[in-house]
Amino acid sequence: MGTFVGNIEGRLDEKGRIFVPANYRKILAETGSKFMVMRRDTDNECLMFYPEHVWNEKVEQLRQTLDEWDPEDQLILMQFMADAEYLEMDGQGRILLQRKNLETINAQQDVLFVGMLNRFALWAPETFAAKRLSQTELAARLRAKMAKGGPKEY
Repeated sequence: MGTFVGNIEGRLDEKGRIFVPANYRKILAETGSKFMVMRRDTDNECLMFYPEHVWNEKVEQLRQTLDEWDPEDQLILMQFMADAEYLEMDGQGRILLQRKNLETINAQQDVLFVGMLNRFALWAPETFAAKRLSQTELAARLRAKMAKGGPKEY
């Protein structure tokens, strides 16, 4: 299975439809995903898109960590699931996004698809640009994260 990589510019039409990038559509087809699940990211001003099987894995992980009889856990689960919605591409490879979802990320007409391995995000380009780390900061954070992992390979 391929991975979602890169950042690809897109443009919403007047109805809130957007073409999913061709290389992303190819990956979705390879996985046999008929649907995607979209939800607003919990930490960033973007929308996250999960192929159906990836979403199901995430939900199962969440379910295993929550106690269904704990009121706080119930609220977490309800809110997490309430903010999600199933999306299906039309025959031309477009998805329809509700205006309320686009408003939560301050998207106007231009948007940016950003690959994240097994899922992808949709950003307002200005918001993503403002959040990006400098090359120096990215390098430092990657070194720190990778140093915590196993042995170094050269």
